[in-house]
Amino acid sequence: MSYIQIQNLRRVYAMSKEVSVEALRGVSFEVEKGEFISVVGSSGSGKSTLLNILGGLDWGYTGKILINGDDIKEYNANFYRRHVVGTIFQQFYLIPSLSVEENILLPMKFTGNKGIDVSKRLEYILDMVELKNRRKHLPKELSGGQAQRVAIARALIDSPKIVLADEPTGNLDSKTGEAIINLLKELNKTEGVTVILVTHDKEISKKTERVITLVDGKNV
Repeated sequence: MSYIQIQNLRRVYAMSKEVSVEALRGVSFEVEKGEFISVVGSSGSGKSTLLNILGGLDWGYTGKILINGDDIKEYNANFYRRHVVGTIFQQFYLIPSLSVEENILLPMKFTGNKGIDVSKRLEYILDMVELKNRRKHLPKELSGGQAQRVAIARALIDSPKIVLADEPTGNLDSKTGEAIINLLKELNKTEGVTVILVTHDKEISKKTERVITLVDGKNV
C-alpha cells in the first residue's frame, strides 16, 4: 500500500446558480513514503486546487485521500494542518515584526512542543537552512532566498510527515531557486519527509524523482 493514495479526486466550484467550474476531474495517483515528486501543469490545470486540498485548506472535494491508509477527512482539520502536513508558500507569509527564529517557531505557539526539545530542534533547522547568523534579523533585512529559507524552516519545525511546496522558486532568480530546490532535496533525505512540489517550471520538475502532470483538472 502506497503512503499517499489519491483516488478519483474531484472539486467543483459553484460560481452561481447557473455556472460551476470543475477544477479537478478525477485525479488519481499514489506517492511512496519519503518520495520527492513534482506536480506540473499550466495555469488552470488544477495545481493550486490540488495543493489546497492536500494541505487541508479545502474540504469540499469528492473522492478520497488516504495517508498511510487513513482518510484525511477523519482527522481534525487543525491537527492535520499542524502535524501531518507542512506547507511552503510562494509568497513566504512571514510576520514583519518577528525575527527569523520567531517566525520559524510560530507554529509551536499553536501546537505545543509535543515533548520535543524545541531549542535543539530550532538549532538543527537553522543549521540546515543556513540561517544561524540571521536568527535575530527581521524579514525586511533578508534577501528573497533567505526569506524562502525561513518559510521552509517554519514548515519543518514541527516535524511534519509531508511537506507541500507551492511554487517555492516562483519569486526567486534562477540561481537562488536552484539553491532552494537543492535544499529541499537535502531535507527530503535527512528528514525523511515526503515532498510534493507544485511548479509550472519543467526544469525544476526534472530535479524531482517523479513528475505528475495535470491537464484540465486530470492527471495524464
